[in-house]
Amino acid sequence: MNWVRKKSLPTIKFISYKNWPCNTLPELWHALHLSYNSAENRPINTIFLSKLSQADLIEWPSFSKQEFRDALAKCSASSAPGPNHITWRHLKALIANKRCLEKVIHITNACINLEYWPLHFKSANTIIIPKLNKDSYNSPKSFRPIVLLNTAGKLVKKVISN
Repeated sequence: MNWVRKKSLPTIKFISYKNWPCNTLPELWHALHLSYNSAENRPINTIFLSKLSQADLIEWPSFSKQEFRDALAKCSASSAPGPNHITWRHLKALIANKRCLEKVIHITNACINLEYWPLHFKSANTIIIPKLNKDSYNSPKSFRPIVLLNTAGKLVKKVISN
């Protein structure tokens, strides 16, 4: 598969965080976590939410087969799959089958009607890749996290957002 071929990585002696070298895998993951999730667990002021008026409830219409076909037509066949290992090409083949498409529509309508987002749609893989043309790759900020989401969940989100 083209999304797993080897890439040549820059030479790195060690990665340090706040002038401390990350010599073990737990230290490295801790440094990456603190670098990329720095807003986690910060206090949030939600007072402004009480000033917002409640929107009227609307009835959500059922999704059509064409909405799924249109959403899939815009998807790139070359993007990397998420934790379910299903690519857009796989989904396009599944949706071509009438019964499969009806099941996907049923699941999507259930998500809306039950106001529930399945846990497997929330699962993701995070890949850390080096940023291009950096003088030094000794800092976690020299790398970029790429999040690969569950492809089926992304399709449902695309249809809902459209």
